Amino acid sequence: MRNVARVLVVEDEPQLASLYAAYLAREGVTPSIVDSGKAALSAAEATSYDVVLLDIKLPDISGLEVLRLLAGQPGGPTVIVLTALGSINLAVEAMRAGAYDFLVKPFTAERFLVTLRNAFERQRLASLVETYRKERDGYCGFIGSSPAMQSVYRIIDSAASSKATVFITGESGTGKELCAEAVHRISPRRDKPFIAINCAAIPKDLMESEIFGHVKGAFTGAISDHVGAAKRADGGTLFLDEICDMDPNLQTKLLRFVQTNSFTPVGGSTVQRVDVRFVCATNRDPLIEVEAGRFREDLYYRLHVIPIDMPPLRQRDDDVRKLAEAFLDSMAAEEGKKFDGFSEEAAALIGSFDWPGNIRQLQNVVRTIVVLNAGGTVAAAMLPPLLRKQTPPMTRVGSDGEIVPLWLIEKRAIEHAITLCQGNIPKAAELLRISPSTIYRKRQAWAAGEEG
Repeated sequence: MRNVARVLVVEDEPQLASLYAAYLAREGVTPSIVDSGKAALSAAEATSYDVVLLDIKLPDISGLEVLRLLAGQPGGPTVIVLTALGSINLAVEAMRAGAYDFLVKPFTAERFLVTLRNAFERQRLASLVETYRKERDGYCGFIGSSPAMQSVYRIIDSAASSKATVFITGESGTGKELCAEAVHRISPRRDKPFIAINCAAIPKDLMESEIFGHVKGAFTGAISDHVGAAKRADGGTLFLDEICDMDPNLQTKLLRFVQTNSFTPVGGSTVQRVDVRFVCATNRDPLIEVEAGRFREDLYYRLHVIPIDMPPLRQRDDDVRKLAEAFLDSMAAEEGKKFDGFSEEAAALIGSFDWPGNIRQLQNVVRTIVVLNAGGTVAAAMLPPLLRKQTPPMTRVGSDGEIVPLWLIEKRAIEHAITLCQGNIPKAAELLRISPSTIYRKRQAWAAGEEG
């Protein structure tokens, strides 16, 4: 439990209030104590508390009324209600009104502290979620506010001002070139050129000339001098996309260029020096390429200074729908059509698809929808067959397409969340957007053979 934790105890019996304070002292927490509902509201207005321990039975106003007022505050405290053994119905009502959990008097110090620790974990997770929500919903051409993308944004922010080489990895279609452009756009080099070379798209016998340039007569067809990407990027950024596809012989020359910022054009004799910031990208695992002998190890370590791993679309949570809606708006405008977004069924199918082709595949799907339909709301029937053939998300938990009882679907979802959270029930509850006490209650019911 944090030493800076702010706890408010609302209890009109002095002996009990002192007992709770003693429990909290074991954790290094000194609570504020009030003995009435009005005093609790005044204290909560003056101080931002993390947790409020709230007795249901108060001498002036109902604890439920206090709870409703506290629960209605944005970013308000986590409230744990305290109730007597004969007032379980009130506790249930309190949970419906927004309480996080409840304690039935009398309770042990251990039960008290476990509940408090869970409450603080819940508050920490809620704060983290709120931080993500407040963070950027878009960034340098990116669309999305998922935690995975917020991490990418922060790395770009940190890396942009440096001259250190950035090495971007990720599946095809995840936005690696957009990432490279973002590094350049917010760097001190933003007013200088951003030059991109796709190492997989240019024949290997022309690649050296494309990067370093050539002089007239250097080879058949070289009828004039050619300025390569290295020279054109002077002062700016040189982006080498699909770097692992570069011919091994050229990798040796690239290594020298990266080490010295100097090169000699093909067929030339004069060494040229430039000031270039290198950004590289690949959709392969570079270490596997190194182990297989297809990519020089020394070049890998020279380039792999600041790594950025672009997350696949399936790991970006609600970003999928945001991207689809943004593409729909822009493409509809291009086609001169009017669309009103996606139906809930269509959005669910889009959100549950794995998108092996990532953003590029999503763009193509939306383009197909816009071209083949007149407008209006995008219904599930307008989606390509590949998306419509998905098993609806709620029935996937069954095998062979059988219909599964709703309580069993819920049970599997909860147990799966607990497993992913390594047994941390408060964290699982936060991610599932339910109370930990709900999970505890349902697990007890399932253990007893009930349906929960």
